[in-house]
Amino acid sequence: MSLKDLPAAERPREKLLHHGPDSLTDAELLAIFLRTGSAGRPVMTLARELLSGFGSLRALTGASSERFCQTPGLGTAKFAQLQAALTMAERVMESPVTTGDPLTSPAATRTYLKSKLVTRHHEVFACLFLDTRHRVIRYEELFTGTIDGAAVYPREVVRRALETNAAAVILAHNHPSGVAEPSSADVNLTERLRSALGLIDVRVLDHMIVGHNEVSSMAETGHL
Repeated sequence: MSLKDLPAAERPREKLLHHGPDSLTDAELLAIFLRTGSAGRPVMTLARELLSGFGSLRALTGASSERFCQTPGLGTAKFAQLQAALTMAERVMESPVTTGDPLTSPAATRTYLKSKLVTRHHEVFACLFLDTRHRVIRYEELFTGTIDGAAVYPREVVRRALETNAAAVILAHNHPSGVAEPSSADVNLTERLRSALGLIDVRVLDHMIVGHNEVSSMAETGHL
């Protein structure tokens, strides 16, 4: 059944307009993005097949160009459209921490870091370098590792803190496994970084761990 043959209340676009985007399933959101099906497959059928083939909406949006374009019904135009949409969303989420205002909202920080790291398939260690008023100087991804770890060198973090003239930092990394809880290695690393940065009077305000569905704050959980 094509979208035009569905009752109006069940069409994804009409459903979104009347009930909001949170009322839609992943397949319905994807169908709105795709707009049309292919080779005799209605767009809802194509959307469900794509989610089944990739495993999740997260895996689909994080797929490489080669993997994405090999899929029947998709191509370079759809890949470019998807990347543009993701980048616009990232910049919207980024704005609360890059507009020059002091960084006082943990929620804004979580949203920003999640937009940067949640789709990564390998572990990435990053830093938000802040000035004396806790305004963001810059965000940097310093180390990239494997699916279950990344080597982090405190000397390099100290060097970048000095070069950016930072007064404080927020550390962050993702867990590709999806679990946002800090490991014992995370706790030990945080203590090493706090000691190293303390020698140059740079405060570690937090270490946030990005999972699939949440961002854990080591400051809030008492690990910092």
